[in-house]
Amino acid sequence: MTETSHSCSGRQTPRGARARWRGLRSGVAIALICAGLGGCLTGEQFQKGYILPPGALEQIPIGASQDQVLIVMGTPSTVATLNGEVFYYISQRAERPVAFMNQKVVDQRVIAIYFDRNRQVKRLANYGLQDGRIFDFVSRTTATSGQELSYLTPLFKLLSFN
Repeated sequence: MTETSHSCSGRQTPRGARARWRGLRSGVAIALICAGLGGCLTGEQFQKGYILPPGALEQIPIGASQDQVLIVMGTPSTVATLNGEVFYYISQRAERPVAFMNQKVVDQRVIAIYFDRNRQVKRLANYGLQDGRIFDFVSRTTATSGQELSYLTPLFKLLSFN
């Protein structure tokens, strides 16, 4: 014989069925809460500024023309004209591990292409931050002082949003 309980409508329902419905509703509620919170836990990456095409720097040899640089790299982020012309391509990559948190800058780059007076490539540099100091990833050197460093420091400060 099955145990039954009386509902408000006067019908009799088995207690086991009522317990199953309660368990099913709890399971659905937990699944919906987990799905909602799961969307907040996905990390995001943000790329700002210039996106360097793969292999682009290898296509620009020393002595290449300024027009060739424009074809391969595109329009620079900014141009300086000190002791010849310099094209700067500026980028920043940030991450946010959880939605609604502040972004954390993980990489900042300034690609500098130096030209001589004949508008030919004189030197390439790929500046970034390494251990908190401006570092050239092409020549593997850290700038110590001078005119070039004084122009790059404000660019990095401008890019950092902290």
